[in-house]
Amino acid sequence: MKKNMVGWFEIPVSDMDRAQVFYENVFQVKIDIQDYGEMLMGWFPFTEGAEGAAGTLVKQDSYTPSHEGTLVYFMSDDVQNELDRVEGAGGKILQAKTEISPEQGNMAIFEDSEGNRVALHSMV
Repeated sequence: MKKNMVGWFEIPVSDMDRAQVFYENVFQVKIDIQDYGEMLMGWFPFTEGAEGAAGTLVKQDSYTPSHEGTLVYFMSDDVQNELDRVEGAGGKILQAKTEISPEQGNMAIFEDSEGNRVALHSMV
């Protein structure tokens, strides 16, 4: 395989404004909202050629936030940076910063403002 397997992700939301504020606060980024008629998409920042997959927040009738579904991992310099902002932004920490192994770094899991489980990964 010439490419990493994940090329795109979408995180379902019920309230785009609330989700936008949550993710902007936790990750200290700007989410660009685009209205496609029956679908709202909140685009995460993306740098062509950089490591990692691109993705969006999505509000559409066929998208339902879930605590049990697929788990998306966001890359981080240190997962504690984002974890420290989760609760203040309206989320809940589900698993504190945990070492996977010295070679594989650390991870953590939180619940976003919409009820989705989301994870973080860092080598620090």
